[in-house]
Order: sequence, then structure tokens, then C-alpha cells
Amino acid sequence: MDIDRLIAFYQTLTPESIGRFAEFYGAGAYFKDPFNEVRGIEAIEQIFTHMFRQVDEPRFVVTEHIRDAHGVMLVWEFSYRARLWGRGEAQTIRGVSHLKLGSDGKIDYHRDYWDAAEELYMKVPLIGRLMRWLRNALAAGGGRSQATASPGETG
Repeated sequence: MDIDRLIAFYQTLTPESIGRFAEFYGAGAYFKDPFNEVRGIEAIEQIFTHMFRQVDEPRFVVTEHIRDAHGVMLVWEFSYRARLWGRGEAQTIRGVSHLKLGSDGKIDYHRDYWDAAEELYMKVPLIGRLMRWLRNALAAGGGRSQATASPGETG
């Protein structure tokens, strides 16, 4: 697997280039993120097709990558403009993709890790208020960050 080619594919992804997933993914590849769990290239392509219908100006930027003989970890930022909320303001989701390679060198496992609560739900007007209340109610120290506590203070 040419990791630079894969990164370039994701960073320049367009509705027209979605059909290129077969260059990088095996026919029975597994994909999971906070909202989807599918198997097969067509199903994976459908997720990215749906992304282009849901948001404006989607763009992935891979900021780091780690590779070994069996796979790749991609650290990324996904920027977009929300159509359903946020009045089209720019949004960013930060996450990591864990990719495992099959014997043919193509991706056969793709798992995205990102915090849907912080990166998405908290930005939606009504849901966001509830999520912030929950976060504060469940946080150690009653929601006060230890990073902002005065020296010698504890939660």
C-alpha cells in the first residue's frame, strides 16, 4: 500500500473520485464509524456519497500517520459546512482512522474513531445544550477542568 497515494486520495476526495475506493480497499472491506457499520466497497462508497449530500465543502486533511507491516493509523481533521444547523459556518471534526491491510495489500478493515458528542452533537443547538449539561454533570469536580483550577485546588 502506497500510504502517500492513499492520503492524497482522501485529501482530494470529490463526488467524482468516490469510484476509486477499489484501488485501495479489498472487495469485502469492513468499515465502521460512529454512525455506520458496513462491509463491501459499494457500501463504503455509499457512506462517502451520503457525506457529499449532507454537508458543503467537505475536506479531509491528514495531519499524521503511523504505519507498520499490518496497517496504518491516520490522524485527520475533517472540515465542512453544515447544511442542517450552524448557518453554514465552518465546522471541524478531529479523528483517527485505524486501517488494517489484507494479504493483497489493500485495506480490509477501516475503523474511524472520533467523539461524536464533542465534535458534532454539542454543536447542534438544542442537543448541544443538553450535551454540555450532561458533560458538566458527569465531570470530575462538577464540570470544572483541572487545567483551569487554581494551584492547590482539586475537584
